[in-house]
Amino acid sequence: MTITLTPGAATLAQLQDIWANKHAVVLSPSSHAGIKAAQALVTNAANGDAAVYGVNTGFGKLASVKIAAKDVATLQRNLILSHCCGVGEALDEATTRLMMVLKLLSLGRGASGVAMTTVDILQDMLAKGVTPVIPGQGSVGASGDLAPLAHMAAAMIGEGEAVFGGLRMPAGEALAKAGLTPIVLGAKEGLALINGTQFSTACALVGLWGAWRNAATCVLTCALSTDAIMGSTAPLQDAIHTLRGHAGQIAVARAQRALMEGSQIRESHVDGDTRVQDPYCIRCQPQVTGAAMDLLHFAGRTLEIEANAVTDNPLVLVDDNLIVSGGNFHAEPVGFAADQIAVAISELGAIAQRRVALMVDPTLSFDLPPFLTPDPGLNSGLMIAEVTTAALMSENKHLANPCTTDSTPTSANQEDHVSMAAHAARRLLRMNANLNVILGVEAMCGAQGIEFRAPLQTSDPLKAAMATLRAQVPSIVEDRYMAPSIEAAATLVETGALAASVDLPAFVKGQAE
Repeated sequence: MTITLTPGAATLAQLQDIWANKHAVVLSPSSHAGIKAAQALVTNAANGDAAVYGVNTGFGKLASVKIAAKDVATLQRNLILSHCCGVGEALDEATTRLMMVLKLLSLGRGASGVAMTTVDILQDMLAKGVTPVIPGQGSVGASGDLAPLAHMAAAMIGEGEAVFGGLRMPAGEALAKAGLTPIVLGAKEGLALINGTQFSTACALVGLWGAWRNAATCVLTCALSTDAIMGSTAPLQDAIHTLRGHAGQIAVARAQRALMEGSQIRESHVDGDTRVQDPYCIRCQPQVTGAAMDLLHFAGRTLEIEANAVTDNPLVLVDDNLIVSGGNFHAEPVGFAADQIAVAISELGAIAQRRVALMVDPTLSFDLPPFLTPDPGLNSGLMIAEVTTAALMSENKHLANPCTTDSTPTSANQEDHVSMAAHAARRLLRMNANLNVILGVEAMCGAQGIEFRAPLQTSDPLKAAMATLRAQVPSIVEDRYMAPSIEAAATLVETGALAASVDLPAFVKGQAE
């Protein structure tokens, strides 16, 4: 399937669909005139006598060095090859393709000065499945994601490596197998390709979508935990949350109340409940998870703007007949958004882990057996599964420390303040994976606890969620090799299958209402 995108108007939903399903992408024909007009302006500058940064000069600290017209193409090729300094594990294919799509959107705004052939090769590589190999480390998130984007550009000119047909090979070979011809870069084109925030933004978007799946699942797992400990639903009353007014808090309370509607377990202790208040991890779930969701919505709006932005340098202002050097390549907005997402992920895990600890602790779990095993002592049940969640919660707390405050000067102090957005975005993958496990274990504990309440039954929505879990993770009757069960539960969270087993409102799932 091929998706047509209009530069400046792509939505998060479109980008998520492209990322998840690896669709091919083309730019709307309405963008072509602007692209061509910007390129014409660059061509004139390249043939002129005036020094224009990035067109006929060196780069960064070498911007004062004038380049002869005959060497402009060599200048761009040298730029790409010299900047291919990435190291570390390669970015996954889906995120790499998303990065290419974001670069297309930026070029399509008609302010970068590239030729249509450069746009075409990116579109063709997406359509034919030629995916550059992009090392994950090497960007400081300013002057563009230089090294990662250079590896992308290198594949476009037949250098570096690419994946085609599931195999990693020299990029020139991959292009040839796909029936494509490497391009020769013209004036400014190399700089237009490597200046920009597309690596950081792609990684941050993937982190955002993973965080939303986890946040939605968190509402469900808390409902399971609340019924497991025979917790009160009184703190979910709508009036409490509307008095405060935060959209996330209101939505989470309503969603959890709907999930627990009709539970026999809850109805059995509505009257005569001797507990005045449940612990915060139960009672304050809407306030914590709702606040995290509000943060994710805010970060998502920032990233949607950035996905449609022109972030290379210099910019070609066709209407003003100018080529102007600026700083749109600085990824501070992306870094801030990624840091916010990281805080949300960490807090979702922190409160979920406390619910796990609550359920396995016989002094707090309200008549549930120690560590949720029917034969404690002989069996340890979920004792060490809870320890694992504590380890991952603590790791996420460390990872949630802000990256954007860690600037360091580079390029002979020309680039003296950088965003570290690439670091901020890349760590979200690891944090989400940790949270997948924490929520998977919470689901296991909640389901186990609810089963101990028989013959009382939980609500129909929670029964559906438990059926989804139990299809992959059987009840724990006696101790068994636990790692596969934890992995299976975490996978149900990661894929969204557990959250999809119940009906959750659009806001809670991170979708536009």
